[in-house]
Amino acid sequence: MSGRVPAPGGLALVEALVNTVDLESGADALDTAEGRARLGVAERELAVARELRESLRVVCLAHAGHPPHREVTPLQELLTAAPLLVTVSAEDGSATLSPAHPAPLASRVAAAIAEALVEGTWPRLKACEAPTCHWAYYDRSPAGRGRWCSMSVCGARAKMRRYRAK
Repeated sequence: MSGRVPAPGGLALVEALVNTVDLESGADALDTAEGRARLGVAERELAVARELRESLRVVCLAHAGHPPHREVTPLQELLTAAPLLVTVSAEDGSATLSPAHPAPLASRVAAAIAEALVEGTWPRLKACEAPTCHWAYYDRSPAGRGRWCSMSVCGARAKMRRYRAK
């Protein structure tokens, strides 16, 4: 839906996962082998990937100050089975988090969220407030108060509805 620049770092994976379904049309990229391959999701992981996607969408909606779009498994429950490893460099003492098991999507998402928490970027990954959209986007606005994935589409529709209501 959006023409925005992808989220930074590992958040690009989270954003891409949330945006695998177009709520307005119902098209789901996870239904195709190509769509699953882009995220490294095996067909046997499909149900878990969809559950994770919707739990992430709820968190992105919360980041934007919106209520959940539906009842979902809490993200914390889904990520408890995704252990992370702390790797410390012998050269400079820097530390990084990485998935203990890099193949499962939940492990990669957990590592991306942990990285974003450290960098302070996690709260800026939001979901569009339009009920037919809820597309994930990275809010790059200076005040961090973006509301729509695209001002020219969802923002314009919302403003036009408000104008017509007057």
